[in-house]
Amino acid sequence: MHSKSFLLKPILFGLLFLFCSQSNFASGVEKKLAALELSSGGRMGIAAINTANNQQIQYRANERFPFKSTFKIIGVAAILKLSTSDPHLMQQHIIYTSKDLVAFSPITEKHVTDGMTISDLCAATIEYSDNTASNLLMKKLGGPEAVTLFVRMLGDTNFNLSSWEPNLNSDPKNPEDTSTPAAMNATLQKLIFSNALTTNERQHLINWMKNNTTGNAAIRAAVPKTWIVADKTGSGFFGITNDIAILWPPHGAPIVLSLFFIQNSKDAKIRNDVLASAASILLDEFAAQDNRLKH
Repeated sequence: MHSKSFLLKPILFGLLFLFCSQSNFASGVEKKLAALELSSGGRMGIAAINTANNQQIQYRANERFPFKSTFKIIGVAAILKLSTSDPHLMQQHIIYTSKDLVAFSPITEKHVTDGMTISDLCAATIEYSDNTASNLLMKKLGGPEAVTLFVRMLGDTNFNLSSWEPNLNSDPKNPEDTSTPAAMNATLQKLIFSNALTTNERQHLINWMKNNTTGNAAIRAAVPKTWIVADKTGSGFFGITNDIAILWPPHGAPIVLSLFFIQNSKDAKIRNDVLASAASILLDEFAAQDNRLKH
Protein backbone atom coordinates (compact mmCIF):
# COMPACT_ATOMS: atom_id res chain seq x y z
CA MET A 1 0.00 0.00 0.00
CA HIS A 2 2.79 2.37 0.92
CA SER A 3 4.69 1.53 -2.27
CA LYS A 4 1.64 2.37 -4.42
CA SER A 5 1.23 5.66 -2.59
CA PHE A 6 4.92 6.38 -3.11
CA LEU A 7 4.54 5.79 -6.86
CA LEU A 8 1.40 7.88 -7.16
CA LYS A 9 2.83 10.99 -5.52
CA PRO A 10 5.26 11.88 -8.36
CA ILE A 11 2.47 11.38 -10.89
CA LEU A 12 0.07 13.60 -8.95
CA PHE A 13 2.72 16.28 -8.49
CA GLY A 14 3.55 16.09 -12.19
CA LEU A 15 -0.08 16.54 -13.19
CA LEU A 16 -0.44 19.43 -10.74
CA PHE A 17 2.69 21.08 -12.16
CA LEU A 18 1.41 20.65 -15.72
CA PHE A 19 -1.97 22.15 -14.81
CA CYS A 20 -0.37 25.10 -13.05
CA SER A 21 2.04 25.67 -15.94
CA GLN A 22 -0.81 25.69 -18.46
CA SER A 23 -2.85 28.03 -16.27
CA ASN A 24 0.07 30.44 -15.88
CA PHE A 25 0.74 30.20 -19.62
CA ALA A 26 -2.87 31.05 -20.44
CA SER A 27 -3.07 33.93 -18.00
CA GLY A 28 0.28 35.28 -19.23
CA VAL A 29 -0.92 35.34 -22.83
CA GLU A 30 -4.24 36.86 -21.85
CA LYS A 31 -2.50 39.63 -19.90
CA LYS A 32 -0.33 40.53 -22.88
CA LEU A 33 -3.26 40.50 -25.27
CA ALA A 34 -5.43 42.47 -22.84
CA ALA A 35 -2.70 45.09 -22.51
CA LEU A 36 -2.45 45.34 -26.30
CA GLU A 37 -6.21 45.64 -26.61
CA LEU A 38 -6.35 48.36 -23.95
CA SER A 39 -3.62 50.39 -25.63
CA SER A 40 -5.32 50.01 -29.04
CA GLY A 41 -8.62 51.49 -27.90
CA GLY A 42 -10.61 48.76 -29.66
CA ARG A 43 -11.95 45.24 -29.18
CA MET A 44 -9.84 42.30 -30.32
CA GLY A 45 -10.77 38.67 -30.94
CA ILE A 46 -8.22 35.90 -31.42
CA ALA A 47 -8.17 32.17 -32.05
CA ALA A 48 -4.90 30.38 -32.81
CA ILE A 49 -3.68 26.80 -32.83
CA ASN A 50 -0.31 25.12 -33.24
CA THR A 51 -1.25 21.95 -35.11
CA ALA A 52 1.93 20.23 -33.90
CA ASN A 53 0.62 19.84 -30.35
CA ASN A 54 -2.93 21.26 -30.60
CA GLN A 55 -1.96 24.06 -28.23
CA GLN A 56 -4.60 26.78 -28.53
CA ILE A 57 -4.60 30.45 -27.60
CA GLN A 58 -7.90 32.28 -27.48
CA TYR A 59 -8.98 35.79 -26.55
CA ARG A 60 -12.63 36.82 -26.93
CA ALA A 61 -12.69 33.88 -29.30
CA ASN A 62 -16.41 33.24 -28.93
CA GLU A 63 -17.53 36.84 -29.34
CA ARG A 64 -18.99 38.01 -32.65
CA PHE A 65 -17.00 40.24 -35.02
CA PRO A 66 -17.80 41.46 -38.55
CA PHE A 67 -15.71 39.20 -40.76
CA LYS A 68 -15.58 41.59 -43.75
CA SER A 69 -13.54 40.25 -46.69
CA THR A 70 -12.12 37.28 -44.79
CA PHE A 71 -15.34 35.51 -45.84
CA LYS A 72 -14.02 35.42 -49.41
CA ILE A 73 -11.90 32.39 -48.57
CA ILE A 74 -15.11 30.50 -47.87
CA GLY A 75 -16.82 31.74 -51.03
CA VAL A 76 -13.89 30.63 -53.16
CA ALA A 77 -13.75 27.30 -51.30
CA ALA A 78 -17.44 26.78 -52.14
CA ILE A 79 -16.65 27.38 -55.82
CA LEU A 80 -13.80 24.87 -55.64
CA LYS A 81 -16.13 22.34 -54.04
CA LEU A 82 -18.66 22.91 -56.84
CA SER A 83 -15.93 22.22 -59.40
CA THR A 84 -15.74 18.64 -58.09
CA SER A 85 -18.94 17.84 -59.97
CA ASP A 86 -18.11 20.10 -62.92
CA PRO A 87 -14.51 19.65 -64.14
CA HIS A 88 -14.92 22.49 -66.65
CA LEU A 89 -16.24 25.02 -64.14
CA MET A 90 -12.96 26.77 -63.35
CA GLN A 91 -12.32 27.58 -67.02
CA GLN A 92 -15.84 28.83 -67.67
CA HIS A 93 -15.71 32.37 -69.10
CA ILE A 94 -17.83 34.98 -67.31
CA ILE A 95 -18.92 38.10 -69.18
CA TYR A 96 -20.01 41.14 -67.15
CA THR A 97 -20.58 44.85 -67.73
CA SER A 98 -19.58 48.10 -66.06
CA LYS A 99 -22.94 48.03 -64.25
CA ASP A 100 -21.70 44.97 -62.34
CA LEU A 101 -18.67 46.79 -60.96
CA VAL A 102 -18.72 47.77 -57.28
CA ALA A 103 -16.26 49.66 -55.09
CA PHE A 104 -12.73 48.27 -54.92
CA SER A 105 -12.49 46.02 -57.94
CA PRO A 106 -8.88 46.50 -59.12
CA ILE A 107 -8.79 43.43 -61.36
CA THR A 108 -12.32 43.08 -62.75
CA GLU A 109 -12.46 46.74 -63.75
CA LYS A 110 -9.66 46.01 -66.22
CA HIS A 111 -11.57 43.19 -67.94
CA VAL A 112 -15.03 44.60 -68.59
CA THR A 113 -14.57 44.21 -72.33
CA ASP A 114 -13.17 40.67 -72.35
CA GLY A 115 -14.49 39.03 -69.16
CA MET A 116 -12.67 36.56 -66.91
CA THR A 117 -12.61 32.85 -66.18
CA ILE A 118 -13.94 31.61 -62.86
CA SER A 119 -10.41 30.55 -61.96
CA ASP A 120 -9.18 34.10 -62.58
CA LEU A 121 -12.10 35.51 -60.58
CA CYS A 122 -11.09 33.27 -57.68
CA ALA A 123 -7.52 34.55 -57.86
CA ALA A 124 -8.71 38.17 -57.98
CA THR A 125 -11.02 37.57 -55.02
CA ILE A 126 -8.31 36.16 -52.75
CA GLU A 127 -5.15 37.85 -53.99
CA TYR A 128 -6.58 41.36 -54.44
CA SER A 129 -9.85 41.19 -52.46
CA ASP A 130 -11.69 42.23 -55.63
CA ASN A 131 -15.33 42.83 -54.66
CA THR A 132 -16.87 42.46 -58.11
CA ALA A 133 -15.04 39.14 -58.59
CA SER A 134 -16.45 37.95 -55.27
CA ASN A 135 -19.99 38.99 -56.28
CA LEU A 136 -19.73 37.19 -59.61
CA LEU A 137 -18.62 34.02 -57.84
CA MET A 138 -21.46 34.27 -55.34
CA LYS A 139 -23.91 34.75 -58.20
CA LYS A 140 -22.61 31.49 -59.69
CA LEU A 141 -23.14 29.76 -56.34
CA GLY A 142 -26.65 31.12 -55.83
CA GLY A 143 -26.03 34.09 -53.53
CA PRO A 144 -24.85 34.65 -49.96
CA GLU A 145 -27.25 31.99 -48.67
CA ALA A 146 -25.41 29.35 -50.70
CA VAL A 147 -22.10 30.35 -49.10
CA THR A 148 -23.65 30.08 -45.63
CA LEU A 149 -25.09 26.68 -46.53
CA PHE A 150 -21.62 25.50 -47.59
CA VAL A 151 -20.22 26.55 -44.20
CA ARG A 152 -23.06 24.77 -42.40
CA MET A 153 -22.07 21.60 -44.24
CA LEU A 154 -18.60 22.05 -42.72
CA GLY A 155 -20.15 22.13 -39.24
CA ASP A 156 -19.84 25.89 -38.67
CA THR A 157 -23.04 27.25 -37.09
CA ASN A 158 -21.63 30.71 -36.27
CA PHE A 159 -20.83 32.07 -39.73
CA ASN A 160 -23.71 34.24 -40.99
CA LEU A 161 -23.41 35.78 -44.47
CA SER A 162 -26.44 37.70 -45.68
CA SER A 163 -24.98 40.55 -47.79
CA TRP A 164 -23.47 40.59 -51.25
CA GLU A 165 -20.87 43.06 -50.00
CA PRO A 166 -20.38 42.48 -46.25
CA ASN A 167 -17.12 44.42 -46.35
CA LEU A 168 -19.21 47.56 -47.00
CA ASN A 169 -21.68 46.94 -44.15
CA SER A 170 -21.18 49.91 -41.79
CA ASP A 171 -23.21 48.74 -38.79
CA PRO A 172 -20.92 46.87 -36.37
CA LYS A 173 -23.84 45.88 -34.13
CA ASN A 174 -25.61 44.01 -36.90
CA PRO A 175 -25.29 40.25 -36.20
CA GLU A 176 -25.45 39.59 -39.93
CA ASP A 177 -22.14 39.14 -41.74
CA THR A 178 -20.38 38.12 -38.53
CA SER A 179 -18.76 35.09 -36.99
CA THR A 180 -16.47 34.30 -34.08
CA PRO A 181 -12.68 33.94 -34.20
CA ALA A 182 -12.98 30.38 -32.86
CA ALA A 183 -15.45 29.37 -35.56
CA MET A 184 -13.50 30.99 -38.38
CA ASN A 185 -10.29 29.37 -37.21
CA ALA A 186 -11.90 25.94 -37.06
CA THR A 187 -13.42 26.37 -40.53
CA LEU A 188 -10.12 27.58 -42.01
CA GLN A 189 -8.33 24.61 -40.47
CA LYS A 190 -10.95 22.25 -41.88
CA LEU A 191 -10.71 23.73 -45.38
CA ILE A 192 -6.93 23.42 -45.51
CA PHE A 193 -6.22 20.25 -43.56
CA SER A 194 -9.26 17.97 -43.86
CA ASN A 195 -10.92 16.25 -46.81
CA ALA A 196 -13.58 18.99 -47.11
CA LEU A 197 -11.85 19.81 -50.42
CA THR A 198 -9.82 17.56 -52.67
CA THR A 199 -6.04 17.80 -52.59
CA ASN A 200 -6.03 19.72 -55.87
CA GLU A 201 -8.74 22.13 -54.68
CA ARG A 202 -6.93 22.77 -51.40
CA GLN A 203 -3.71 23.52 -53.25
CA HIS A 204 -5.44 26.09 -55.45
CA LEU A 205 -6.85 27.82 -52.35
CA ILE A 206 -3.49 27.77 -50.57
CA ASN A 207 -1.66 29.16 -53.61
CA TRP A 208 -4.07 32.06 -53.95
CA MET A 209 -3.75 32.81 -50.23
CA LYS A 210 0.05 32.68 -50.47
CA ASN A 211 -0.15 35.27 -53.24
CA ASN A 212 -2.35 37.63 -51.24
CA THR A 213 -1.26 41.24 -51.78
CA THR A 214 -3.27 42.92 -48.99
CA GLY A 215 -1.74 41.44 -45.84
CA ASN A 216 1.89 42.53 -45.71
CA ALA A 217 1.35 44.91 -42.77
CA ALA A 218 -0.80 42.53 -40.67
CA ILE A 219 0.08 38.95 -39.64
CA ARG A 220 2.81 38.70 -42.27
CA ALA A 221 4.67 41.59 -40.64
CA ALA A 222 5.22 39.50 -37.48
CA VAL A 223 6.28 36.28 -39.20
CA PRO A 224 9.96 35.40 -39.81
CA LYS A 225 10.98 35.69 -43.46
CA THR A 226 11.82 32.00 -43.63
CA TRP A 227 8.21 31.02 -42.91
CA ILE A 228 5.50 30.55 -45.53
CA VAL A 229 2.31 32.57 -45.05
CA ALA A 230 -1.10 32.15 -46.69
CA ASP A 231 -3.73 34.65 -45.55
CA LYS A 232 -6.83 36.72 -46.28
CA THR A 233 -7.54 40.13 -44.82
CA GLY A 234 -10.74 42.06 -44.27
CA SER A 235 -11.35 45.68 -43.28
CA GLY A 236 -14.03 48.35 -43.13
CA PHE A 237 -15.65 51.18 -41.23
CA PHE A 238 -15.05 51.43 -37.48
CA GLY A 239 -11.41 50.63 -38.13
CA ILE A 240 -12.25 46.97 -38.62
CA THR A 241 -8.98 45.15 -39.30
CA ASN A 242 -9.04 41.37 -39.76
CA ASP A 243 -6.62 38.73 -40.96
CA ILE A 244 -6.88 34.94 -41.02
CA ALA A 245 -3.86 32.88 -41.95
CA ILE A 246 -2.00 29.60 -42.16
CA LEU A 247 1.70 29.74 -41.26
CA TRP A 248 4.24 27.10 -42.20
CA PRO A 249 7.46 27.35 -40.14
CA PRO A 250 10.57 25.69 -41.62
CA HIS A 251 10.78 22.98 -38.96
CA GLY A 252 7.39 22.87 -37.24
CA ALA A 253 3.80 22.02 -38.09
CA PRO A 254 1.41 24.66 -39.47
CA ILE A 255 -0.13 27.33 -37.25
CA VAL A 256 -3.65 28.60 -37.90
CA LEU A 257 -4.55 32.17 -36.83
CA SER A 258 -7.75 34.21 -36.92
CA LEU A 259 -7.38 37.81 -35.74
CA PHE A 260 -10.24 40.32 -35.62
CA PHE A 261 -10.23 43.94 -34.46
CA ILE A 262 -12.88 46.67 -34.31
CA GLN A 263 -13.02 50.20 -32.87
CA ASN A 264 -15.77 52.54 -31.64
CA SER A 265 -15.55 55.37 -34.16
CA LYS A 266 -16.92 54.88 -37.68
CA ASP A 267 -14.01 56.87 -39.11
CA ALA A 268 -11.32 55.03 -37.10
CA LYS A 269 -8.22 54.10 -39.05
CA ILE A 270 -7.25 50.57 -40.05
CA ARG A 271 -4.83 49.14 -37.45
CA ASN A 272 -2.68 46.49 -39.09
CA ASP A 273 -0.08 47.25 -36.43
CA VAL A 274 -2.41 45.85 -33.77
CA LEU A 275 -2.75 42.57 -35.66
CA ALA A 276 1.02 42.39 -36.21
CA SER A 277 1.64 42.94 -32.48
CA ALA A 278 -0.95 40.31 -31.56
CA ALA A 279 0.58 37.82 -33.98
CA SER A 280 4.01 38.47 -32.48
CA ILE A 281 2.69 37.71 -28.99
CA LEU A 282 1.07 34.50 -30.21
CA LEU A 283 4.17 33.25 -32.02
CA ASP A 284 6.39 33.98 -29.01
CA GLU A 285 4.07 31.98 -26.76
CA PHE A 286 3.84 29.08 -29.18
CA ALA A 287 7.65 29.05 -29.44
CA ALA A 288 7.92 28.89 -25.64
CA GLN A 289 6.12 25.53 -25.80
CA ASP A 290 7.56 24.27 -29.07
CA ASN A 291 11.32 24.63 -29.65
CA ARG A 292 10.92 24.05 -33.38
CA LEU A 293 9.25 27.46 -33.66
CA LYS A 294 12.09 29.44 -32.12
CA HIS A 295 13.85 31.85 -34.44
